[in-house]
Amino acid sequence: MNFEMPNFLPALPEIFILGMACVLLLIDLFLKQQERYLTYLFSLFTLLLVAVLTIYGYGGERLTTFNGTYVADSMSQILKLGVYFAVFVVFVYSKDYLRDRDMFKGEFYMLGLFGMLGMMIMISAHSLLTLYLGLELLSLSMYAMVAMQRGSTKASEAAMKYFVLGAIASGMLLYGMSMIYGATGTLNLDSIASHAATADKTLMAFGLVFLLVGVAFKLGAVPFHMWLPDVYQGAPTAVTLYIGSAPKIAAFALLVRLLGDGLLNLHDQWQSILIILAVLSMAVGNIVAIAQTNLKRMLAYSTISHVGFLLLGILTGTQSGFSSSMFYALTYVLMALGGFGMIMLISRKGFEGDLLDDFKGLNKRSPWYAFMMLILMFSMAGVPPFLGFWAKLAVLQEVIAADMIWLAVVAVVFSIIGVFYYLRVIKLMYFDEPDSEEQLECSTDMRLMISANALMVLGLGLFPGSLMAVCAAAFSAT
Repeated sequence: MNFEMPNFLPALPEIFILGMACVLLLIDLFLKQQERYLTYLFSLFTLLLVAVLTIYGYGGERLTTFNGTYVADSMSQILKLGVYFAVFVVFVYSKDYLRDRDMFKGEFYMLGLFGMLGMMIMISAHSLLTLYLGLELLSLSMYAMVAMQRGSTKASEAAMKYFVLGAIASGMLLYGMSMIYGATGTLNLDSIASHAATADKTLMAFGLVFLLVGVAFKLGAVPFHMWLPDVYQGAPTAVTLYIGSAPKIAAFALLVRLLGDGLLNLHDQWQSILIILAVLSMAVGNIVAIAQTNLKRMLAYSTISHVGFLLLGILTGTQSGFSSSMFYALTYVLMALGGFGMIMLISRKGFEGDLLDDFKGLNKRSPWYAFMMLILMFSMAGVPPFLGFWAKLAVLQEVIAADMIWLAVVAVVFSIIGVFYYLRVIKLMYFDEPDSEEQLECSTDMRLMISANALMVLGLGLFPGSLMAVCAAAFSAT
């Protein structure tokens, strides 16, 4: 094989983030604790710059480079911008929380940026090798972030569980990839797509199953969800916010790259597996969430149910199905940011604020924040006209278009069951007496960001067409 010089221009955002994360690592060494604010500002500045690079560096046409292992297309650009936005919001929400717990250190921002680099590599991966590299870079960053609060036994336990189960899932994923490589003789997703029909059927089927087990674990789909509630509850809320938002966009990209770009010819085989994963995730997620008293744990089971909905669009195997799932992924991330952000808003030094009872009488303490939480809970429940309703409707329409009306009915039934635990939060805020009359206090940037986040969910719910059009354009161009 002749070596040819790769085109570095499409990968400029990744190169930039890698460079800036290393610079941040060096700068942070020389800062005193009271100067740590500079690390925070540097991280936000990095995210703004990389967004500009991504917007203006993409020409509009699909490009593959690095010997076919990296692709830049409409989908990758939109998803990367979604990831930058999510990480930016996470950093803003986390500042006060980290400071109150003596965790306001450069490691959080550095690991956040390295994890984001992993997400970007996954989003633009065009080879099984780059997919795995991106996934491991993200996973290793998240393991370390979960264990950051070294004095907390809960956080250490969560990190151990996450690490051990994550290693098993990575092994499964690699095993599946090795089988597919053995059957097709290539790691390139385009080449796999062209060889899939003629390759050894048994080997491909085994490889596909192991691949999907690995991906289902990373998504948190039932029955590979056992790590998710424990990690969400045990990790510091700032880390839970990170894990519960941006990586979901990367996990969606991982599924589309593997199943849409590489294994679309095996659609009949992986569709039935995804149907089982989707139904189980919606059932377990919505039913078990009802029994939770910890809001972070409740939102973890809520995430599992949302993953089930996310899979509905992908299992259709159509471009419009993929775009509906992309719309769902972006919508979910926006809602999750607000939900976990509210937990951090009411928490303070020595008080986590992550129990359902902590939201009692929030309307009497702060009507504005209670209204923001109401918007987020209604949206997650899929109540019109909030954004979550349109996301659920979009994937259900694709399932019905694929002649799986029974699956759409099952999804609606579990969605109605799920409304209960979201309404319970609203009931606590508006109809119960508060345990304390203490006013909520938070910094101006947090107050503005949480209000903008919730109002964005409402605004996009009233006018969902623009975001839907962006998601549709991402797949019509490929």
